[in-house]
Amino acid sequence: MSQQPAPAPARQPLDEHAAEAARAYAAAERAKTDVLATVLEEIAANGYPAPESGVPWETARDAHLARLADEQPRVA
Repeated sequence: MSQQPAPAPARQPLDEHAAEAARAYAAAERAKTDVLATVLEEIAANGYPAPESGVPWETARDAHLARLADEQPRVA
């Protein structure tokens, strides 16, 4: 195998709408990641929460499915 790096592929510029959508998606994903990191840091500092303080997965599932049912249909 060659030790030379593979050439970088040519890039096509995005139109302004697509670029803004990509930035918005990146910001939303970054926010979710920050929430996860905060939860993990809290667990590391204080330990796992007591099972009694949690929500059964069935309840969480049903609530999530109800939220999905209330949303407007989207086109991919």
